[in-house]
Amino acid sequence: MSDSVQYFEGVEKLLEIWFTTSNSNSKTADLRKIPRAKLESLLKIVRCEIISFMKNEQVDAYVLSESSMFISKRRFILKTCGTTTPLLCLEPLLLLAEQYAGFTEVEDLFYSRKNYKRPELQVTPHKHFDQEVALLDSLFPDGVAYCMGAVNKDCWYLYTLNPFPRRTPHQPLPAVKEEPDQTLEILMTDLDPEIMSIFSKEESLNATEATKRSGIDKIIPNMIIDDFLFEPCGYSMNGVTKNGCYMTIHITPEPEFSYVSFETNVPCSSYREIISKVLDTFLPGKFTVTVFANQASPTKDTAEEFQYLSSIGEWSRRDIQHCQFKNYDLIYTFYSKFPS
Repeated sequence: MSDSVQYFEGVEKLLEIWFTTSNSNSKTADLRKIPRAKLESLLKIVRCEIISFMKNEQVDAYVLSESSMFISKRRFILKTCGTTTPLLCLEPLLLLAEQYAGFTEVEDLFYSRKNYKRPELQVTPHKHFDQEVALLDSLFPDGVAYCMGAVNKDCWYLYTLNPFPRRTPHQPLPAVKEEPDQTLEILMTDLDPEIMSIFSKEESLNATEATKRSGIDKIIPNMIIDDFLFEPCGYSMNGVTKNGCYMTIHITPEPEFSYVSFETNVPCSSYREIISKVLDTFLPGKFTVTVFANQASPTKDTAEEFQYLSSIGEWSRRDIQHCQFKNYDLIYTFYSKFPS
């Protein structure tokens, strides 16, 4: 890498928390009651700031200086790249959720990230996954940590809650009416340099032009898009639908360390079409796909579908793993162009 190119870690740390309450406040409890000034203070701890904001009845969507934040009634999503420190905001966030939103308990938590390209540039507690796990364990006694993929190559780390069922041997688990939930994430590296050049001020006048020239606006139609083109290069976008579904894309276009992430929770019986559109838009050399789905989700059979997807276009599958957690099934797959 030439000295003139300043390295930037595109890989994001993704934190998703579902809150609940054991008292009678569940109908009035709402994370969107947390004041904007408190969110801004929270993000200072994370080492990023709000650039843009849009909302509808279901979700508040923030474009950040380093990626995105989505806040709905009881779900909080924070996705940050670079040398941000999202886990340091956990304790203050839990206090804000109780003080302003009325939530007293964490129902579910997911913290995940791909392996960094240059981990030595990260700051504590994000230098190593072991550090991150130690911090999370100090807050969540039911937490469990996993690594998917090849630990010496491309891999993906996950921390989630997997509590032991609290019941007597003859007592069935209580029936809980689940709301459908699913998340698709595609993490791409070694991207097409020509496509990446679109996401610079040299090639595109503004974010709207970059969004249209690249075809991002066609990946999932009918999204209301909030996008931002950084100086001199780099791109972020949030998209939301009327019913509160989201999609978010973040692009580090420099050829020496190009990286693109795509994420959505749009419900689909099959994500194959969306995955193909994303790949055709960015043409990565290799990519990771993860899909979380609960039993109420139309995406719940996705693991079976991926068993038969040994290739997608010119990309060959190199790895596949399937996990079952408390409320969700997870499928992890890794694909690359031949030879990799």
